[in-house]
Amino acid sequence: MRDFSWKYFAMTGDVDAYLLYKEACGTCEEEAAAAEELPLEEEQAE
Repeated sequence: MRDFSWKYFAMTGDVDAYLLYKEACGTCEEEAAAAEELPLEEEQAE
């Protein structure tokens, strides 16, 4: 979805497509941060 929205934005300049792209990127970054934090929480529980 991220790639499609970026390509659509690049071709059309549609602001909504850019906002969709940023939302998709934010979701990816949040998931990556959550995945990085997970092992730390498990170590603290021991």
